[in-house]
Amino acid sequence: MRAASVSDYRELARRRLPKIFFEYIDGGSYAEATLARNVGDMEAIALRQRVMRDMSQLDMAVTTLGQTFSMPVGLAPVGMAGMYARRGETQAARAAAAAGVPMCLSTVSLCSLEEVAATGAPPWFQLYVLKDRGFMRDLLGRAKAAGCPVLVFTVDLPTPGARYRDVRSGFTGSSGLSGALNQAWDGITHPAWMWDVWTHGRPHTLGSVAAAIEGKGRVTDYLSWIARNFDRSVTWKDLDWVREVWDGPIVVKGVLDPADAKDAVKAGAQGLVVSNHGGRQLDGVRSSISALPKIAQAVGSDLEVYMDGGIRSGLDVLKAMALGAKACFVGRAWAYALGAGGEAQVSKMLATLRSELAVAMILTGCASVREAGRELLDTDA
Repeated sequence: MRAASVSDYRELARRRLPKIFFEYIDGGSYAEATLARNVGDMEAIALRQRVMRDMSQLDMAVTTLGQTFSMPVGLAPVGMAGMYARRGETQAARAAAAAGVPMCLSTVSLCSLEEVAATGAPPWFQLYVLKDRGFMRDLLGRAKAAGCPVLVFTVDLPTPGARYRDVRSGFTGSSGLSGALNQAWDGITHPAWMWDVWTHGRPHTLGSVAAAIEGKGRVTDYLSWIARNFDRSVTWKDLDWVREVWDGPIVVKGVLDPADAKDAVKAGAQGLVVSNHGGRQLDGVRSSISALPKIAQAVGSDLEVYMDGGIRSGLDVLKAMALGAKACFVGRAWAYALGAGGEAQVSKMLATLRSELAVAMILTGCASVREAGRELLDTDA
């Protein structure tokens, strides 16, 4: 099958990946109501078609936090992407750099931030708040030394959400001989993945945090360590501590409420990501796209507003821009593409988003994406 859309990359990834890793990418928390809202609410927004306008010149570029993107799209942090393709984070970083867009590297990536930075395009770095402040200080120092231009401080994960699919697939809560045999069979029955990732994609450790964890063997051991070390005591004052170590731009990720957005401004953040963690944390909360307009209005020009969650096409990107986003970050879209076939497929997926965005701009009469506003939306639909 030749992929023509994000849903096609999803299907290719489903075929190629072991079930435990596909379900980890694809699933959300609890009944997955928020996961569905992210997509459904985006689909419900109608664009306003306009005709007979000179659309011979399109400008998709945006400049934010001192960087210029070729289009208002970036790769969101995705955990364990190195299990979807051989050294997956490095492949995604190269694809993003070639497309002229940023990649944000997860704390729980298989490839270390130094390995990804060595591709020639230092990523934005996403940081979880952990109890071990000494380790966090060291990690921030490494990100700075690697040339990471932006720190993305994730605040919506003081504790992991309950993800039922991961339990059912055996990704979490599975132990003993039976669990090991099921996972082994899952790998053996996906030979292309087995050869590419299991055989040639080692080491299977969380590269940026491996030094802090002794005596662990499996990726799930590292994730368990991370889960035990999430810090529930974090407050806005912790940004002061981060600022002591990090002197670059800070983006707060995981904001859904305008009051929290205003607190991010007071705390001195340079940007925020309107996000519900892809529907993977508190199920039943609103979609990112429905939360975006009030947050954008609440903060005005005090900081840069981005969003993730439910972006499945270039049309979705334009909808988000019209509602106040400076740029969008895609997570599952690039994870599916990476699982479908590595760097080449991530590059194709980004090219698809660019082509879809161009069509949306032309048919809504939007020559510059930076000028996108509510006039692009059909509010009577």
